[in-house]
Amino acid sequence: MTREEIKDLLNEAEKRFASEAKLIQLESGKVIFAGDTHGDLEATEKIIHKYLKPQNKLVFLGDYVDRGPASLENINFLLEQKIEHPDSLYLLMGNHEGHAVYNFHPADFWEGLDAELSQRYSEVLAMLPLAVSTPNGIVALHGALPNVSGLADIDKIKPGNAEWHQITWGDWQERAGKFLGIDPYTGRPQFGRGWFQEIMARLGKNVLIRSHQPDAPPTMYGRRCLTIFTSSAYRHYISERTIALVDLKKPVKSVDDIEIEIV
Repeated sequence: MTREEIKDLLNEAEKRFASEAKLIQLESGKVIFAGDTHGDLEATEKIIHKYLKPQNKLVFLGDYVDRGPASLENINFLLEQKIEHPDSLYLLMGNHEGHAVYNFHPADFWEGLDAELSQRYSEVLAMLPLAVSTPNGIVALHGALPNVSGLADIDKIKPGNAEWHQITWGDWQERAGKFLGIDPYTGRPQFGRGWFQEIMARLGKNVLIRSHQPDAPPTMYGRRCLTIFTSSAYRHYISERTIALVDLKKPVKSVDDIEIEIV
């Protein structure tokens, strides 16, 4: 894409995201959840071509850029698809979309942009929604659960605040306790079983679907927390790119009620 085409794309995407709430409520159909793609354009294209159909809702859980070989192409392709299919495709915010809010390294996508394009991508991606809720018991987001009293409070979360940091940066550990501190190596907040149980009860949900943490166990907390990862950028942690498929007509009590596929 030319520079002017990229600017036009970002302008159109900005209009689309401005019309979306921070909490996306999906009511019917089949939902396909994809984890971090991190510049893995091949994975993104396979998912779009196979699952982006009128009867489906397709949700990407964040982290579209950095680490992989095709970050610019990956995010631009997703933005194009979002503009073309606004009510079938949803792009949630991950920590790598918040570079302007919270600086981190490595950030090869962001560091490869000039100042003007970096600002425009930052402005547009800061508008991404934060979570998805379904009527059959699922909440989906990038990292950990935010300290909110109920689902409606997710719409009040602003980029950079504590709840935003929990959603986009938070890790889970299969341990007792609530807030377990900040990992000294990654700077990520760590949460345990007590936090998961308390916030899920407040939200009235049974299962959390998230991504963000390639070294996490795929399931935790009595098979109520599912971590998927859909990028080849972390082959030293995971060997398979996974997605999750959910039929909203069927109750979801645990991960056992969710279909997992490899792409």
